[in-house]
Amino acid sequence: MGALRNVVIAFLVPLPSLAFYLVFLQGFLSPDPLPIWKWCADHPILLANLLFFINVDIIFWVISLLQKSTWLIDLYWTVIPVMLVHYYASHPYQRSDSKRSRTIVWLTWVWSIRLTHNYFRREGWAWGDREDWRFADLRKKLGGHWWWVSFFAVYVSQQAFLIGICLPMYAVHTSDIQWNTWDNVATFVCAVGIIIAYFADTQLHAFVKRNRVFRDLGVPVVPTLETGLWRYSRHPNYFGEQLWWWGLVIFGWNTGKGWTLIGSLLNSLCLAYSTALVEERMMSQASRAKKYKLYKETTSVWVPWFKYVPRTEDKRT
Repeated sequence: MGALRNVVIAFLVPLPSLAFYLVFLQGFLSPDPLPIWKWCADHPILLANLLFFINVDIIFWVISLLQKSTWLIDLYWTVIPVMLVHYYASHPYQRSDSKRSRTIVWLTWVWSIRLTHNYFRREGWAWGDREDWRFADLRKKLGGHWWWVSFFAVYVSQQAFLIGICLPMYAVHTSDIQWNTWDNVATFVCAVGIIIAYFADTQLHAFVKRNRVFRDLGVPVVPTLETGLWRYSRHPNYFGEQLWWWGLVIFGWNTGKGWTLIGSLLNSLCLAYSTALVEERMMSQASRAKKYKLYKETTSVWVPWFKYVPRTEDKRT
């Protein structure tokens, strides 16, 4: 019953924004549009922020208080960029090279399908059974203050990240510069990022699944994943995600709006913090600490690279 309820919530929750946007389009394209529709057309980024604030920051937050879980924002991390790229592509004032527009729309769909698949695969194909462990930890630490802190920590912060990293989509759809070599570079970087992230997450999923079987059989688990892409990077999935978002930045820069890199820069800083949290969590587990310490000393953090020779006390003496 709970799973069905979450499915219904997931499909109904974006309807306020979708309905408003359709009304806006109809109103703006009417023979005598009202001033509010003209204002919406003149401020596409501000309108996106207003819809996000109402539909995600407030509505998602209220749902999280009722359900005592922030699971919904994790699922919609994979959906909101698709909604934003279509928002910018269908905006009344949009002007873009058709090839560039089609390319960025299709790339965003491929990225979203990959990440959505990984989300449900990781969650055992369940809808909202659990929330991100980082938010769960904060909930425990903050106790009675979590109800209001979560509004800013989970939702307002996500507005900055998601609106920010999707700014190149706005740039693409407000410039009619013709397709050129830099667009080929951007497409290549985005595609490589999606591919790397897919294989990294697939290898991680297989590793976790295999260890789960080992636990059920009473066999010692493997403490760290050091095969495939994970042999050359401690976080190849993060590296792939970074390539995807910075590939979008190349699209934005190529259209003359280099300032749209601000979102990806903010996202990279956030991922650096997330990397530190993940590694701190690994080091806090007695069964993994020693092995993971050696893994950290010999393996690149993000960018896949050859193994380093560990500098141990024995070798210095």
